[in-house]
Amino acid sequence: MKSQKHTQLIKTEAKRLGFDFCGISKAGFLEEEATHLEKWLKASMHGQMQYMENYFDKRLDPTLLVEGAKSVVSLLFNYYPEQTQNPDAPKISKYAYGNDYHEIIKEKLKEFVYTLKEQIGDINGRVFVDSAPVLDKAWAKKSGLGWIGKNTNLINKQQGSFFFIAELILDIDLDYDGPIKDYCGTCTKCIDACPTEAIVAPYIVDGSKCISYLTIELKEAIPSEFKHKMDNWAFGCDVCQDVCPWNSFSQEHQEPQLKNTNGLIDFSKDEWYELSEELFNSVFKHSAIKRTKYKGLKRNLEFLK
Repeated sequence: MKSQKHTQLIKTEAKRLGFDFCGISKAGFLEEEATHLEKWLKASMHGQMQYMENYFDKRLDPTLLVEGAKSVVSLLFNYYPEQTQNPDAPKISKYAYGNDYHEIIKEKLKEFVYTLKEQIGDINGRVFVDSAPVLDKAWAKKSGLGWIGKNTNLINKQQGSFFFIAELILDIDLDYDGPIKDYCGTCTKCIDACPTEAIVAPYIVDGSKCISYLTIELKEAIPSEFKHKMDNWAFGCDVCQDVCPWNSFSQEHQEPQLKNTNGLIDFSKDEWYELSEELFNSVFKHSAIKRTKYKGLKRNLEFLK
């Protein structure tokens, strides 16, 4: 009965804090994902993301991240925007239109854990949002929040794939949800539309060819083979999500901090190319775009010329 009561508390609190979906799975070793991850790393599809090779065991087993872990709570937070960018400007991924999602969601997760400790008592747990060795999409899939599409994004049947994924790893037993089936069917729109042909086979993305990797993760010069293949993306890429039929069900998010807080979607093409370092530091102070640093963003913009 305790697990049922605690599960209900978690799902109610997730909704109160603005998370769109919440699913729960039993903590344990991700056997199937271990094989896939090992093959992917051996094929060097992670490019220069050396950190993907670190903490291999911890990525696959949350009990190594939280002592006595019994449950993984997966949460989806919608970021689909109502606004659209100036059509002539270099493109920015939708998730970066507002303030940095790490800061926004971490605050919500801290409040989440505080409430759980207040209501349940002495529990041990950690929160994660895209910043630690946790296979977030695998856990979200396991808890029934969606399936992993051919573009390797988590797709939710109700609202598509424009979501941030977060986790709570807790040392309490809960009632667990189960996975749902794959609804991609015979569709190959994401594979056909990828400007750099990074989706090398259904469910396999060569990260070293992905525009998001090239514009954010890669610290060196963008290889010349990708010249004129970037589809005008200066930070990230949404192509494989934009063409996905399931995203016709996307709904506009209601989070004020994710809206056009810094005015970047109104920038003209000229304003992007004339951006000074001083303005970059001011405008993108609370933006995910600061991750590229000024030098990285200027490199991306120059490559698009």
